[in-house]
Amino acid sequence: MDAKQLIQEGKAILGVEFGSTRIKAVLTDEGGKPIAQGGHGWENRLENGIWTYSLDDIWSGLKDCYMDLKKDVKDNYGVTLSGFASIGFSAMMHGYLAFNSEGELLVPFRTWRNTITEEAANALTKEFDYNIPQRWSIAHLYQAVLNKEDHIKDISFFTTLSGYVHWKLTGKKVLGVGDASGMFPIDINTGDFDKGMIEKFDKLIASSSTGCTWKLEDILPKCLMAGEDAGVLTDEGAKLLDPDGDLKGGIPLCPPEGDAGTGMVATNSVAKRTGNISAGTSVFAMIVLEKELSKVYPQIDLVTTPDGALVAMVHCNNCTSEINAWVNIFKEYSELMGYKTDMNELFTKLYSVALDADEDCGNLLSYNYVSGEPVTGFDKGALVFARGAGSSFTLANFMRMHLYSALGALKSGMDLLFKSEDVKVDRMFGHGGYFKTKGVGQMIAASAVGAPVSVMETAGEGGAWGIALLAAYMINKNGRSLEQYLAEDIFAGQKGESLEATKEGIEGFDRFMDNYMKGLPIEKEAVKLFG
Repeated sequence: MDAKQLIQEGKAILGVEFGSTRIKAVLTDEGGKPIAQGGHGWENRLENGIWTYSLDDIWSGLKDCYMDLKKDVKDNYGVTLSGFASIGFSAMMHGYLAFNSEGELLVPFRTWRNTITEEAANALTKEFDYNIPQRWSIAHLYQAVLNKEDHIKDISFFTTLSGYVHWKLTGKKVLGVGDASGMFPIDINTGDFDKGMIEKFDKLIASSSTGCTWKLEDILPKCLMAGEDAGVLTDEGAKLLDPDGDLKGGIPLCPPEGDAGTGMVATNSVAKRTGNISAGTSVFAMIVLEKELSKVYPQIDLVTTPDGALVAMVHCNNCTSEINAWVNIFKEYSELMGYKTDMNELFTKLYSVALDADEDCGNLLSYNYVSGEPVTGFDKGALVFARGAGSSFTLANFMRMHLYSALGALKSGMDLLFKSEDVKVDRMFGHGGYFKTKGVGQMIAASAVGAPVSVMETAGEGGAWGIALLAAYMINKNGRSLEQYLAEDIFAGQKGESLEATKEGIEGFDRFMDNYMKGLPIEKEAVKLFG
């Protein structure tokens, strides 16, 4: 069946992901091949000290993204999009969306980017003997309790962004286990929220003076494994997605997932001893573990794959934003000199010149902390570029420095897995904007992790494609595991182009990291001045 007929008969599959700077929709055929896409740019904003998106941002952005997809389909196939075989929604993990019994949002959406829950995160980590990072939903909830916020007593339900969108489109308060594992710890033996830790949390709440009458289990979404039924699109939900009215209800939806889980799916890294690096506005690396870690590491999250396997994740709030800011400076310079600038070409050339740099960036140093970076101990950020009088200040070294810095905090956490826990990885896959320029981010990431890094042709499709594959798996699994389905139906014959770092590259990155870790007091002083 060709793409046009597939779309006409409502047999294509839709995946939508809410990323940090872009909402993206990908339409695939039954074999997972992308056949159309749409997008909408958006930005979080700092309001009253909180990084947030408004509900209007969410719904107007989703509608615009869907309209863009409809236009792409109409332009390329001459067909009006009106139905799908299945749909999946994904979004940035973590954060805090709390609602009362009337379904009203109680406080503005607190995104993963906020670093305002240190007290709660530390207390819960100690209580659970399990690392609870600041951005996790349960840390936000408990911090609100500690702060004695008025809304706490009125909470009826809280969830993540993907869970919220899915709820409004289906009426189902559910969440894929991968996204759920960033709300509250998962018991990998049951694939559900850890009952013992829930009991501990309820005891903490009972001793508070907030007037809470709810139990944690009653306000959490229901955990679902990849492939399970997560409800269908309602007629009301169809109108939220497509204001033209061409889309009708009744379409099955897969469990909503977080961007970490869709990244694992999009890179075929859901099996043990595989891993992936997702690098864009934020950056995280994930490795599917063979066994549990020996102790708690504040720098390392334990989450799960969409089918419930234990994953070690190092998550950092900052990655490419500072690179983008400098590229825009070069764009302004080019236009000042009278040159018309193609941004794709500019990014490609500036990334590529980094390969001509000294392996240690010529003793240049930068910190890309647009916001706080808990992995290295910062609750606020400031942007820093520093060099000594004897540093080799060239364009190549300058760009390589920024590419190294984008992974600096990540590497500090990954080294704990490789050096302290002797974690083994057979293959790592890279995806996200950091890897768009062929061979550059890939080689630097390989130097950072000391292991081969592959980038598949499909990796650029990202999380929207990953959630589309999960939607396809739900209706095409035929008794197979997610690992089997991906290997047999989606990635058969695809290995990706693998690059292995040179000894000199690894040693150069290590020398940069020596300066990076020693220079953290510089960042602290900058935060005092600008933060």
